[in-house]
Amino acid sequence: MPRVPFPLDSRLPGVATTIFTVMSRLAAECGAINLSQGYPDFNAEPELFERVAAHMHAGHNQYAPMAGVAALREAIAAKAQALYGSDWDAEHEVTVTAGATQGIFCAVAALVRPGDEVIVFEPAYDSYVPSITLNGGTPVYARLRPPLFRPDWDEVRALIGPRTRMVILNTPHNPSAIVWSADDMATLERLLAGTGIAVLADEVYEHIVFDRARHESVARYPGLAQRAFIVGSFGKTYHITGWKLGYVLAPRELTAEFRKVHQFVVFTANTPVQHGIAEYMADARRHLELAAFYQRKRDFFRRELEGSRFELLPSAGTYFQLASYAAISGEPDTVFSERLTREHGVAVIPMSAFYRDGFDARLVRFCFAKGEDTLAAAGARLRGV
Repeated sequence: MPRVPFPLDSRLPGVATTIFTVMSRLAAECGAINLSQGYPDFNAEPELFERVAAHMHAGHNQYAPMAGVAALREAIAAKAQALYGSDWDAEHEVTVTAGATQGIFCAVAALVRPGDEVIVFEPAYDSYVPSITLNGGTPVYARLRPPLFRPDWDEVRALIGPRTRMVILNTPHNPSAIVWSADDMATLERLLAGTGIAVLADEVYEHIVFDRARHESVARYPGLAQRAFIVGSFGKTYHITGWKLGYVLAPRELTAEFRKVHQFVVFTANTPVQHGIAEYMADARRHLELAAFYQRKRDFFRRELEGSRFELLPSAGTYFQLASYAAISGEPDTVFSERLTREHGVAVIPMSAFYRDGFDARLVRFCFAKGEDTLAAAGARLRGV
């Protein structure tokens, strides 16, 4: 095997294989039930596959328009108007992306320059900081503290300075499963009023909010929407994470900058899938009923852990459940998670993976986007820990 004939100066020297890949690989090696990586173990409705296949056979297999198939962009704009009362121009303010992570990267790349600061709430999804770093920005961290993981707005206010270019928020929040309130959004709106600070709103779990609560989209708040990239995901909504299809809503001026990056990162996303989803979206029940669907799974999983020594934290949205294992072990969360996988056959994610400094509160994250048989089998094992 040839060796690279020059020294490498990595642009991401601290980045290794993600914890999600590590734990999923360990789960496979051990034959464990995988509640670590956040994806379903069940299929979407057959009708979605049929619609996509029909467009493949109809010849929709070449490049789509750079911004996305017009019918899909129109459907996205119509959904946002119906849910949040916000008007988006499908031609100039909606872009279809090859997954939400690509949308996040391109939004950061469009605005963040060397020397700029970006406020990140941690624990944080792992793509945010590399996107900032690769574009020369500096992440600045606001801590969401367990067990409630609420934003500390005095801390955020203190972090805002002349170099602040962007705030990245995520609600419903992965990994904590908290949901920002209307007061949270209104407070952020006031803090950013009159500034040149942009917002990147990761709202991929927008349809998974429990107990009849309302998703407080940035789109509902004019003072935020006018400065925001709002990122959505069809993978999370329709159980098709492997199809990697998402979208970004943004005002015309921001969208123009976003598309300058988007066209050279991916140019466009999967054509027949775009056509199929555009048709599939016509039945709004498919996203409006998602919260109830996952709430049943949340409640089922929580019942399965009754009688265990895990202490469950609130889960207000997403398809994740945090739990404290402090009554079981004093081990670091990475050690406990590996032992849980090897000895008890259930793979989870240690929460320290979501912190830059490895902050360890003895918490692990379960994904309950699984069939009831899977959740019941995992519950039986977990009750024995």
